Amino acid sequence: MEREIIATPEAPEAVGAYSQATTGNGFVFCSGQIPIDPTSGELVDGPVADQTRRCLDNLAAVLRAAGSGLERVVKVNAYLADIADFAEFNDAYSAYFQSYPPARAAIGASGLPKGARVEIECIALQ
Repeated sequence: MEREIIATPEAPEAVGAYSQATTGNGFVFCSGQIPIDPTSGELVDGPVADQTRRCLDNLAAVLRAAGSGLERVVKVNAYLADIADFAEFNDAYSAYFQSYPPARAAIGASGLPKGARVEIECIALQ
């Protein structure tokens, strides 16, 4: 199985021992994206809905760089710093996956990088 590292300046750069995504065997494995604006490098401050949209926009950019897209996502894991934000998260998330929504888990996490309220990772078909 060949593996390719995916990187794009249209999403926040990896800041550690990981890649924005890797591909293998026809799949794209995206690392978790937090709501960092790739232009400013700053965390999007604001409601969970705004943070969710930024995370998904970042994932969309990584998927495009891999020759894929949100419409090819098969599995999502979402992490919420406060599970009480689930309804607001879900409303924003749903706008991105209106047709053929992928399998998903939403998990309450006690803390996320840089104080983010949301982190989202996914697996997509390439």
